[in-house]
Amino acid sequence: MAAYIDVQNLSYSYPDGTLALRKVNLRVNNGDFLALIGQNGSGKTTLSKCLNGILKPTDGTVLVDGFDTSTASVAEMVRRVGYVFQNPDHQIFNSNVYDEIAYGPRNIGLREAEVKDRVIEATRVVGLKDEHLSVHPFFLPKGLRQRVAIASILALRPKVIIVDEPTTGQDMYQSFEIMNFLTELHEKNGHIIIIVTHDMPIVARYAKRVVVMAMGQIIMDGPTAEVFSHPEELSKSFVKPPQITRLGQSLLTYGFPPNILRVEEMAAVVKEKMVFTP
Repeated sequence: MAAYIDVQNLSYSYPDGTLALRKVNLRVNNGDFLALIGQNGSGKTTLSKCLNGILKPTDGTVLVDGFDTSTASVAEMVRRVGYVFQNPDHQIFNSNVYDEIAYGPRNIGLREAEVKDRVIEATRVVGLKDEHLSVHPFFLPKGLRQRVAIASILALRPKVIIVDEPTTGQDMYQSFEIMNFLTELHEKNGHIIIIVTHDMPIVARYAKRVVVMAMGQIIMDGPTAEVFSHPEELSKSFVKPPQITRLGQSLLTYGFPPNILRVEEMAAVVKEKMVFTP
């Protein structure tokens, strides 16, 4: 089966000569909920921006649904890959929520009736209320502004949604709220989700697949539990598994598995191993 996104020998250099990506190969498939992780400067954000055509390859190719990002039009790309920036304020610029969500569909030439339908649809999906539509986005709390940013992407109906640092600046409740929302988009609407993040507990709880980057290259790629079970490999990108995973790994001699991802999993293992004596 063909990958929805197929990255082949991708290299990218910034105008100042910095080589950010080195011969990267990656296949992103339908059904993926993928996390890109690695230390600052590892290349993960550069790679994510190459996946939707914000950045064009210096060498190699990125194919999205068969379209080469080097030659595809903006209209072709935004219908396939949406990108939500780390700070939603960096992509919000209209004076009310309705126009913000409508901007993308209008910009690709849809009729106003179709634009309205898409705004209503996106608003419903992200949980915004009718009274929000006339409000200036910057009068909303950050959690709602992030939903506005996502709604503006959903209105274009892309298959892939990339979210850069979805939990930055959010408290724990807000972080779970946005990640549960992305999970719902993935499970109910069939979107491919890609998150770029330093938040390892969030990766452990939500991502199905993890791609680890270091020095512009992919050094690990696999199911989340498998990737986190190799701390010595992760250390090459200066990444540590979540604390609960490291706790399990410190108890290997007691029969604990090295790939525990959640507190609930740890509790289940402890319960299984507990022996009560009268």
